[in-house]
Amino acid sequence: MSKIRQILRLHSQGESNLAIYRLTGVSRNTLKKYIKDYNTLNLNMIEIEDLSEHDLDELFTQFKPHKQRRSDKAQELYALFPEIDKQLKRKGITQQLMWEEYYARHPDGLKLSQFGYHYALWKQQVSPTMHMDHKAGDKLYVDYAGEKLHLVDPDTGELQPVEVFVAILGCSQLTYVEASYSQQKEDLIDSCERTLHYIGGVPNALVTDNLKSAVTKSSKYEPVINEYFADFADHYSISVLPTRAYKPRDKSLVEGAVKIIYTRIYAKLRGKTFHTLNDLNQAIWAALEEHNNTLLRGRHYSWRMQFTEVEMPVLNALPPLKYEHKKQVFATVMKNGHVCLGPDKHYYSVPYQNIGKKVKLLYTNHRVEVYYNYERIASHDRMRSPYGYTTLTEHLASTHQFVGGWTPEKFLSWAESIDTVVRQYIYIILNKKQHVEQAYKSCVGILALNKKYGNQRLINACKRGIEYDMYNYKSIEMILKRGLDHPEEQETLPLMPLHKNIRGEHYYN
Repeated sequence: MSKIRQILRLHSQGESNLAIYRLTGVSRNTLKKYIKDYNTLNLNMIEIEDLSEHDLDELFTQFKPHKQRRSDKAQELYALFPEIDKQLKRKGITQQLMWEEYYARHPDGLKLSQFGYHYALWKQQVSPTMHMDHKAGDKLYVDYAGEKLHLVDPDTGELQPVEVFVAILGCSQLTYVEASYSQQKEDLIDSCERTLHYIGGVPNALVTDNLKSAVTKSSKYEPVINEYFADFADHYSISVLPTRAYKPRDKSLVEGAVKIIYTRIYAKLRGKTFHTLNDLNQAIWAALEEHNNTLLRGRHYSWRMQFTEVEMPVLNALPPLKYEHKKQVFATVMKNGHVCLGPDKHYYSVPYQNIGKKVKLLYTNHRVEVYYNYERIASHDRMRSPYGYTTLTEHLASTHQFVGGWTPEKFLSWAESIDTVVRQYIYIILNKKQHVEQAYKSCVGILALNKKYGNQRLINACKRGIEYDMYNYKSIEMILKRGLDHPEEQETLPLMPLHKNIRGEHYYN
């Protein structure tokens, strides 16, 4: 069979029959037969290269167009096959139903068995590489091309390889292509998302190769989907179907698309220099549009036209918001019922029942979610103020909910209700701490002393604290315990007695 491929390859390159005969050693009559069949089938070398050795053998040994004679009824039916083929891609449409409609319009037409035979023969002629029928809106196949493209550093001339992402819809075979810096999960998710927005909808399933960024562990029966990719799929309500390992037919459609873009896109970019990824993608998308809008051989419509008419109406709607990448960190819930998001050094509350447990924080640019045993236990808007606290009252135990309402304004108002001197003292304490929350317990302790000593003694103690320049709970407590808040009751200290051995202040001048 390699002889047939070699003959057709040389013929497509413009070699004469005599030159091909000398290069291959195949007899001239056999050579003429293969070339005649090739021209009659109206194939191109892209389709020939996609055929396996077995399919190539089947095509050129069983198909004999120069010996076939079609009846007038068959010729009339062949003219209907492009539209019939398009309708068969819709959900619920079968060959039986299409034959019944055909026979109702042509009572003297071909029976069901002849209808199926000629349709299969027509299908082989126009799509010799197609072995599977795909329903509209069912599957989107994604993969990366094996051959990379390159960006050129404008200063050094250094080449930077970039990956080429390829996606193709199973039914209409509308294709999407873009370059990306890597195959990492962030780039894969972004490429898949741009594909969904390019086609303007969401199919039922996403068929991926066993990429590490999509599949954590491949398996014939139960592959494990990457957690981040699964979250992306959940956002778009699309199922992920990894292909089986060592089963190339599972992804034959996208691999065929990769081979085609080598000719339709890569070839058009050869000799061109691109310095940025955006410039490269703009060139790719221009060639891609030409590819998607090229009329298909024997069908009089393009992949784009087929997609618009058949597949677009049955795609699921896109969600209103785009997917946000999530990052994760692990943390232990502190005794105050909060966890710290390390990158921001900000604290978020969780239900108090989880104190002491190790939890997982998933965060985006706008949200922070806390999970324990795969269950979400808290969700907050992301705040970026270092050492700040975001607290929901319902997360606190009943005995701690009062603490959840602590604010500088609350303490100042409480102190004002006792006296302006007390408010002045509390204000200074709040402003002396690097972080205002560090002063809350001191404020509670000081203000609560009025229950034991009364408002007036607390006022006097605060005055004495200001005089001593001592601003903390222990100082006020000591003043009250020792009665230092009553200046008139303090013992007058005796004067220093005169003595010849006592040095006066003039001694130190």
